Amino acid sequence: MKRALAIINPISGTGSKRSVPELLGRAYQDTPFELFFTYTREAGHAEELARRAAAEGYDHVIAVGGDGTVNEVARGLLHSSTALGIIPKGSGNGLARTLGIPMNAEQAITALVGAQRASIDACQVGDRPFFCTCGMGFDAAVSWSFAEADRRGPMTYLQTMVSEYRSFSPDSYRVTLDEGEPFETEAFVLVLANASQYGNNAYIAPAADLSDGLIDLAIIRPFPVLEAAVVLGDLMLGRLEGNKHYETLRARRVRIERSAAGPVHLDGEPFELGATLEVEVLPLALQVLLPPQS
Repeated sequence: MKRALAIINPISGTGSKRSVPELLGRAYQDTPFELFFTYTREAGHAEELARRAAAEGYDHVIAVGGDGTVNEVARGLLHSSTALGIIPKGSGNGLARTLGIPMNAEQAITALVGAQRASIDACQVGDRPFFCTCGMGFDAAVSWSFAEADRRGPMTYLQTMVSEYRSFSPDSYRVTLDEGEPFETEAFVLVLANASQYGNNAYIAPAADLSDGLIDLAIIRPFPVLEAAVVLGDLMLGRLEGNKHYETLRARRVRIERSAAGPVHLDGEPFELGATLEVEVLPLALQVLLPPQS
């Protein structure tokens, strides 16, 4: 029999995961898969478990948790023939939404059983892989504060955005795309996007394609405070490409130089990274499970 592994992060994201093992067990009982379960104990454990499963020839590994858990499991499966499945239990669920995976756990499990395989790109900043977005500027500041909040969810994220907006100052960046000439830009938000959205259907790069071998560099330049609601509305409605403060460029490699080290988020998880960032695409480096006819 083929083997599948569900990696459950008991403390990540939102919503209870208690019913997930039973739901998975029922869904997989008449399939050609032998299903195993395991739980994460600490940060980085999901990556270790996923890498071990890939080395042992598991058909697929299911990440049960938020975007951080999905990122860890995906890192462990990079460049292997073991596919990533997702049961989304996070605040944003960026990769799951992009892949068309249902947000309801039972529906996501049903989709897993009849799933089809596909290969998608990954990206890497230094030695850190990401699969949706790598952002700096305002969104990185928000991610940093959101990670320290006592509560999760869309309302907490919105409150964090409002709080950060009051004190945030845009930075200037020197950007080089592939072998081109560098250019200078001031940015409220500067995002390297593999997927079209952050999560929660907030489309920072509406035209981004997970399998085109390119990184979409999305820039939102500083805007008057009276236009903040318009920019946010365009972000949530997938209309940023028509906004005068927005620009997107594409490349296989991007070099970013900023004034100092500071926060950067990778798939929503904040990190402190250096003043110079080297980002590259890893074409079709990850196998994923898609809902039927997705």
